[in-house]
Parts: sequence; C-alpha cells; structure tokens
Amino acid sequence: MTWAYVPAVFAQETEAETLNLALVNEEPYDPLAPARAAFYSAVLPGLGQAYNKKYWKIPVVYGGIAAGVYFYQRNTDDYNRFRDAYKRRLAGYQDDEFQGVSDARLRDAQKTAGRNRDVSLAMALGVYLLNILDANVDAHLLRYNLSDDLTLGPDVQFQYETRPIVYGVSLKISLP
Repeated sequence: MTWAYVPAVFAQETEAETLNLALVNEEPYDPLAPARAAFYSAVLPGLGQAYNKKYWKIPVVYGGIAAGVYFYQRNTDDYNRFRDAYKRRLAGYQDDEFQGVSDARLRDAQKTAGRNRDVSLAMALGVYLLNILDANVDAHLLRYNLSDDLTLGPDVQFQYETRPIVYGVSLKISLP
C-alpha cells in the first residue's frame, strides 16, 4: 500500500521542481514595460514596437502615417485650387483652368476636397494613436507564454438515454 503512494509523491515533487525550473529560466516581468512602450511610441512612432522587439511593425506604422500625410497634402492642394478658381469666378474672371465647369460644381468639389482632407488627417492621427495602443498591448502580451501546442477541435456528444435523442456540439480548447 505504501509502494503505490510513494511514486505519486515523487511525481508531484518532480512536477513542482519542473515548475520552479521553468519560472527560474523566465525573465522577470517588468510591470512598467507596457507604460514605457506606450510612452516611447508617443514620443517617436515605432519606438515602442522596437522596444518590444516587433521590428516588422515599424514600416507599417510609418507607412500608415505617411499615407495620411500624403493624402492630406494632396487634398489641401486640390481644395486651394478649387477655392481659388471659385473666388476668381465670383470676381468675374472666366479664364481659369476649369472652363466649362459650373460654379455649383466648383463649390461641390471644394467641399469634397475639404472633407477628404479632414479624413486624411484623422487617418494619420488614428494610425499614430493605434501605434501607441499596439505598443502598450503588445508589451502586456509579452508576459504570456504562447506555444504552438494549443489545439482547438470539435467535440460531438450524443445522449441516447433520453427520448428524443439529444445532440450536442461543443468546442474544446486544450492548453499545454
């Protein structure tokens, strides 16, 4: 009777020792790392991603901000062109680059370019804020050990004891 109990104790001690070894090998978690990563990204976009060692995200951040700034500048130029042409029309000149275009259409084009300019600015600002949020969340997620040993599969169950037969489907997640 004692012999059956002893291996269980050894197994528990071995498992506990294994857990302690796993904890010793890990880096200690820095609770200020998410705030530090967010601050770095706020100061210089992409710096928080570099702090988290997610270097592939830096071109995405700069590409998104650059696209917003590019379209902001382009729509500002269009807005100014349409506004200046409309002002010249009101002053009585007809020799602008938009000959054959009505005054109403120039006003509409000016409004559309102004709206697109505002959306472009909001897009650049949104990418900047998402950069900060991404750095913060990614620093939080560095704490978790995500292995490739996660499985997700269906589990089909039948209950024959009841009439009518009950069918059930569940989703079973197995974590290491």
